[in-house]
Amino acid sequence: MTVAPRAAASSAVTLPHTILANAAARLQPPKFARGSVWLVGAGPGDPGLLTLHALYALAQADVVLHDALVSAEILGLAAPARLEPVGKRAGGGRTPQLRINERLIRLARQGHRVVRLKGGDPMVFGRGAEEALALAAAGVAFRIVPGISAGIGGTAAAGIATTHRGLAHSVAFVTGHAADGALPADLDWPALARGADVLVLYMALRTIGAIAEALRAAGRAADEPVAFITEATTPRQFVRITTLADAARTAGEIPRAAPTLIVIGPVVALRPLLAGWQQAAPMTCAAAEDRPTAPLIQPPLIQPRRATA
Repeated sequence: MTVAPRAAASSAVTLPHTILANAAARLQPPKFARGSVWLVGAGPGDPGLLTLHALYALAQADVVLHDALVSAEILGLAAPARLEPVGKRAGGGRTPQLRINERLIRLARQGHRVVRLKGGDPMVFGRGAEEALALAAAGVAFRIVPGISAGIGGTAAAGIATTHRGLAHSVAFVTGHAADGALPADLDWPALARGADVLVLYMALRTIGAIAEALRAAGRAADEPVAFITEATTPRQFVRITTLADAARTAGEIPRAAPTLIVIGPVVALRPLLAGWQQAAPMTCAAAEDRPTAPLIQPPLIQPRRATA
């Protein structure tokens, strides 16, 4: 059967916007009530990888508390909400988690529609569970809006599958540092080395040398392929391929502040076969109007609400 080519659109610029507008008009989003908090995943970086729930939340929010890794393009979609950075970027300003919890509760009790915006998925190394527990304990209604985690979206955008029927039947997502920035002491690296064909490491740029040594001591091969994916799904995405033996040296060539995902396993070897043909340009956003941004929050402690009879 022969398929006729699609006729050229009369307006190549406006047609995509029309499609999106028509689709959005058919959706019935849930109510974003005042006095509630939505814990929203912003995805790995590309604005096009936001979920519809996330986009709706940003459009409805009064206040958005956002992580440092959330891009300006995505934050621009939150107009006219007030933005409050609560970053925890390595080597930069940090807002204690307790302060963030308290700020969410305070803003909700003031009647605001509050979005807590996190890169990736709020429940995957995003401390979303801690914030949800704090909101529940304070009697504040909340919603969890899942996002595409970097370990899924970032690897795919880089042309790296986390599983492959002939190469990898299992994958483990692992944090690369503990709360103090050091290698987590309670991780069983021998078990991870044996139990997962592919390891996806978050926040491990500073500790990959020690991780590589632990994995090799547990039996992983020195020449096992390793990928460093920097600023995944953005126009600045850059992928470096190396081996487990050279992982520490490669990490030293990457700026410490650059958000980097590390993938270890046989699937990395497939990337050269895909990279030349894969289309990976991210969606872009028109510039939003400038509006004031609050400094890193340091509100006074909130006294716990007393139970009423």
